[in-house]
This record gives sequence, structure tokens and C-alpha cells, in this order.
Amino acid sequence: MNVVLIIVAVFWLVPTIGLFLSSLRSSTDNSQSGWWTVFTRPAQLTIENYTNLLGNSQFMGSFLNTIEITVPATILVVVIGSLAGYAFAWIRFPGRDWLLVVVIVLLAVPLQVSLIPIARLYGSIGLFGSILGVILFHTAYGLPFAIFLLRNFFTQIPGEMLEAARIDGASEWRIFARIILPLGLPAIASLSIFQFLWTWNDMLVALIFTNATSQPVTVAIQSQLRQFGANIDILSAGAFLSMIIPLIVFFAFQRFFVSALLAGSTK
Repeated sequence: MNVVLIIVAVFWLVPTIGLFLSSLRSSTDNSQSGWWTVFTRPAQLTIENYTNLLGNSQFMGSFLNTIEITVPATILVVVIGSLAGYAFAWIRFPGRDWLLVVVIVLLAVPLQVSLIPIARLYGSIGLFGSILGVILFHTAYGLPFAIFLLRNFFTQIPGEMLEAARIDGASEWRIFARIILPLGLPAIASLSIFQFLWTWNDMLVALIFTNATSQPVTVAIQSQLRQFGANIDILSAGAFLSMIIPLIVFFAFQRFFVSALLAGSTK
């Protein structure tokens, strides 16, 4: 069984390794031979591609745009989703069940159906082509999943613990900060990772709602691919840089994924 898992892992890593090695080869080497030749001719490896790329103001600007989009969109989804998930799980208010049904229904709404209406709305209020518009779009579409996930996880917290805190005079805000957040950290961390990866790797929303000054790195690479498709050395370096941060985030916090995937599966 371990041998099978190792083989699957190796095949899964081959494209990433190939992309990385291609980014360390010159355009001449990439056009004359495959990336696997570095194992017999390691002298062809160079960091010149990354030096040129990091000195490219357009690419670095798009990289910073990606950070400016991803970080706020992740924080907003986590904060609003946590508060809403706690309210749906442990606070009784009129229409709670119906609102939860609405949230669940929104999970099934395809992102594509809202692109044109939102584009018209952004155009009328001056958000089209701005980073703020992309942040708001990702926040809105990330909230239904965030609320559903966190609500299911928060319902597994023993109600007796919350009642004891209320008897002791703790407010809902204090209960949320001192009990819900510490106990719900695995689900919250998992949600943060999911939202970060989705937003960082997004191209469709950014391609529609950004312009040349606000485009993230995914759109910048796609634009470069269309204009300079033969420059595999530069494109591979840009693609690897855009991929390495999500990979670092995933492998650093992957242990939280199990808790998130099992949230709500048991009681």
C-alpha cells in the first residue's frame, strides 16, 4: 500500500517538478531539450529567469495585487462567516431556519450566472476594474460555504458549556471570543486555507472585473502567455512563483483539513 501511495505522490509531483526545472533553464535549453535533461546536465540550471522576473515591474505589481485581493477577501469571509455561523448554531432569532435554507440554496448558485449583473452594477457605481470590486465578489461568494461549514462545526460544541457561561454572566460576544473561537479553530483555519487558495488561484473573476493596473498574477500570466507564448522560461518562472505560496500554505496547514471535512458528519 505504501508503495502505491509513493508512486501516486511521485506522479502528482512530476508536473510541479517539471515546471520548477523549466523555470531554471534558459530559453535556448528549453527549446532544444526537455526539462529532465537537467539530471544529466545540471550546468544548465540558472536563476537568471527569476532575476529578470522580479525586476519586471508589471509582474511584481500583479503579484502585489494578488496579495491585496486575497488577504482581505480571506479575512472578511472568515470574520463574517464565523459570526454568522455562531448565530445560526446557538442564537435563536426569528426566521433563523429560513435564512439557513437560503444560505444552503446559495451554495448551489453557479458563479457564472452573476457575472453580467454584477459587472453592470460595478459599472454603475464605479467599482468595475478595481481591486475592491474583486474583493467584494470573492467575499460574497465565499460566505455561503463559510457559514454552512462553521455552523455545522459550531453545533458540535457542547451546549452545556455555553449555558454555563451565560449563567455566569458572559455576553454572547464574550462566549464567542472565549469559547467558540478557541474550540472552532480547526474549522476556522481550514476555511481560511480554502478561501485563500480559491481566491489566489482565481482567474475568471479577475479576468472580468480587473483592468491592466489591478489584475492579479493569474491574469498577468495568461496575458503574457497570449502575447509571448514561446517564452517558456519566463512563463514557467512566473507560474511557479504564483503556485509556490498556495503550496506552502497548504502543506503548512493541511492537518486542519481533516477537521473541516468531518465537520458536521458526527454529533
